Amino acid sequence: MIRFGTNPIAWANDDDTSIGADIPAERILHEAGELIGFDGIENGHRWPADPEELKELLGGHGLVFVSGWYSTELLTRSVQEEFAAVAPHLARLKANDSRVCIVCECSNTVHGSPDVAANDRPRLTDKEMTAFGEKMEAFAALLADEGITLAYHHHVGTVVESPEDIDAFMAATGPATHLLFDSGHCAFGGGDPEEVLRRHVRRVAHVHAKNIRPDVTARVRAEGLSFLDGVLAGAFTVPGDQDGAINFEPLLAILAGAGYDGWIVIEAEQDPAMRNPLLYQTLGLHTLRRIAGKVGLI
Repeated sequence: MIRFGTNPIAWANDDDTSIGADIPAERILHEAGELIGFDGIENGHRWPADPEELKELLGGHGLVFVSGWYSTELLTRSVQEEFAAVAPHLARLKANDSRVCIVCECSNTVHGSPDVAANDRPRLTDKEMTAFGEKMEAFAALLADEGITLAYHHHVGTVVESPEDIDAFMAATGPATHLLFDSGHCAFGGGDPEEVLRRHVRRVAHVHAKNIRPDVTARVRAEGLSFLDGVLAGAFTVPGDQDGAINFEPLLAILAGAGYDGWIVIEAEQDPAMRNPLLYQTLGLHTLRRIAGKVGLI
């Protein structure tokens, strides 16, 4: 069953917590749940760490906990050390009936560094990618033993950014490692979202429906801006925004053809002082539901 979710990063940013700092958590949940009508919401820095407290808070607004970002550091620590580190996050997922764990390697990422160009992201050699993939697969297998599917988030500013990176990472991992397909990060990273999704749809366990403004992403590359510079300049937006470059109909059609039945989450961080989250998230959800009905996804 397809469910539609959002991410609080549209209201209050996690990489730069000054963005949206004035927006109360209660407003985020009220708008996401009662006003817009999302089924669930992902993790954010405002939510309580206690699993039961989290469930009660979100449930009060008609929302469930979709999942949440977990930063792996497998390039610098062992699989067993990583599994020990993920324990608190894993407890929150299991207590809230979340089925996927969203992970991204962050031991050397630059996406959260305001003074480092997105172009200066880390890169792995073929040999390093193979070794990294083996460790991620071992970590994913441990999560699978706990009933949780690992969904790897390819992301601008990290070791898995470009379509070539995605292909290499998927080849270096096995059946326990799945993909979080993010249309916006795919396009920002130089890929064609339709082509990348078509290649890997059978291993997609989670979807972020993110749009891009190509004039802004091009400026980030040309001027050597940081990822956060790009966010503040409006690099990302929601499905349905006329300024966005991504056509979501073929993407949802590919998901429908593959029998995808997980979450589709609008994770599109913008400056809430410039672009009202209530209006943009409403537009995004309306657009996705309309297209999903058209292509037979719902």
